[in-house]
Amino acid sequence: MDVVRQSEVVGRIRSDLQGLMGQRMRLRANMGRSKIVEREGVLEETHPSLFVVKVEEKRNRTARVSYSYVDVLTGTVELTHCESGESLFPWLN
Repeated sequence: MDVVRQSEVVGRIRSDLQGLMGQRMRLRANMGRSKIVEREGVLEETHPSLFVVKVEEKRNRTARVSYSYVDVLTGTVELTHCESGESLFPWLN
């Protein structure tokens, strides 16, 4: 994928996420070395190069995690609807 096309796709991911602000989602992140983290949370913020999700931890604690839009583009992070399990970016597959 060339740089211009990649930046267009990243821009579309960002704008799609801005439209989902405050919505609950399931997050699956590949952290490397066969470690995959799955969490549920609420999209809290979008910034020029990353987005922030407020996730639930054990014992009723919450944490904020951030990922870049490129993580979504490369498949390192997958975002799905909590109820249906469908991808938030079906056009990306």
